[in-house]
Amino acid sequence: MNLRSAADVVMVVTTLPNDTAATALARALVEEQLAACVNIVPGVRSIYRWEGAVADEPEIVCLVKTARDRLERLSARLRELHPYSVPELLVLSPSDGAQAYCDWVIESTRGSS
Repeated sequence: MNLRSAADVVMVVTTLPNDTAATALARALVEEQLAACVNIVPGVRSIYRWEGAVADEPEIVCLVKTARDRLERLSARLRELHPYSVPELLVLSPSDGAQAYCDWVIESTRGSS
């Protein structure tokens, strides 16, 4: 096993309108090995400006953990599957991470050997 570091792992943050959309996105990304794990966090209230008006909507946050080298493919797939015309897609890079967890993220985004 090659040791990985936090530099090899990223977390993508996105929001979705409901549990059905969040679950479908999460399952697709994990099944396609574009993500090791997606945390679905319900009960978020988003207040934002959209098309000249202030919106106030319930949303669900998804925290997507992936390998940095899978990010481009994951981003493209997220945009394909996402119901919003302008999906939130923020990439966070950890400054540190548990070695075993980083290894697991990388291994989980690889095909079966």
